[in-house]
Amino acid sequence: MGGITISSAVRSSLTSLQSTSKLMSSVQEKLSTGKKVNSALDNPNSFFTAKGLENRASDLSTLLDDMGQSVQTLKAADKGIEAISDLVDAAKAKASQAQQSSSQSERNKYAKEYNELLTQIEDIAKDSGYKGKNLLGGNGNDLSVTFNEDGSSSLAISAVDFTDTTSSTGLNLSDLTLASEGTSTIALNSTATGSAALTAGDLLTDDAEFTAGDTLTFTDSNGTEVGSLKITDETTVQDLQDALDDIEGVSTDLTGGSLTTTSDFKLTISSSSTAFNSNADLTTSSTDSSFAKDSDIEKTLKSLKKAQDTLRSQASTFGTNLSIVQNRQDFTNAMINTLEEGAGKLTLADTNEEGANLLALQTQQSLASTSLSLAAQADQNVLRLF
Repeated sequence: MGGITISSAVRSSLTSLQSTSKLMSSVQEKLSTGKKVNSALDNPNSFFTAKGLENRASDLSTLLDDMGQSVQTLKAADKGIEAISDLVDAAKAKASQAQQSSSQSERNKYAKEYNELLTQIEDIAKDSGYKGKNLLGGNGNDLSVTFNEDGSSSLAISAVDFTDTTSSTGLNLSDLTLASEGTSTIALNSTATGSAALTAGDLLTDDAEFTAGDTLTFTDSNGTEVGSLKITDETTVQDLQDALDDIEGVSTDLTGGSLTTTSDFKLTISSSSTAFNSNADLTTSSTDSSFAKDSDIEKTLKSLKKAQDTLRSQASTFGTNLSIVQNRQDFTNAMINTLEEGAGKLTLADTNEEGANLLALQTQQSLASTSLSLAAQADQNVLRLF
């Protein structure tokens, strides 16, 4: 088949129409993608430079997510310290209440409540983690925050261990010993009747260790007098039992002339009589609570003060770490915006300009089509000769 011959005028109009169509396709692509550089073919230098900026922004965006999670981990630890501080204040209140009470039974109750507060402190510390990291959980919970792509800028946050209140590297608060019952026994015998055992109704002075005018004093381990009994010629064994039974946490039992005193704290019975004080079993074998003595309560209060100082210091440290991470988070976010803006300046199209270009090309295409039609009509004039 021979070649097709097109007149010069038609060919010129056709070429113009093809060129306009190609330009319109390019402009339409820019408008649809919003970019003036869509591939390396458009502008290699701008394309690869923008790609590098976008890759760095993407890497920083991943680090930004990690920073956000680190912030939450620090906030969880801070909330834990805040709650623990409130419990330490409550423990101080219990110690102060015990110090103000003269009742050993109440002091033992406060010691028990104090121990429960320490248990709650440990539980809160154990529950202060976030996504597997607990900055109050000790070993294995250190946190490292990376700030840049190559890892050369980072922050190491060391965990503390508040899950064991007795730890010397933590709060260093020991559980208190709770009181346990103990007994002491006084033999009550009547020397006048051949050492016969006294009964509750017998006179106390029938026993040679007791003399009218003597005073029995009942004291706890703190040296506090919790009761007393003035012996007269009419004082009976029952009077002694009643005086002891009136003391909170103390009970007595008289069997076969043996008066057994049971108490939930160390109770000492002393007398102004030398003969009575020679008795070897004048103090019950009870175990005192750690709040029994004022001096022990003072030691506990000092330990609580140190624990509160430790908490405040650690809260300050975590606060500094949080401030650093948040500032780097803000900086990284701004840097990502800068990188993306820079990439956009290299590749983004001016949609207003491209819209105007498309309108002009549409007009040009219309004119080219008209020109092609006119040129073709001119070639058809030869048909009139036939």
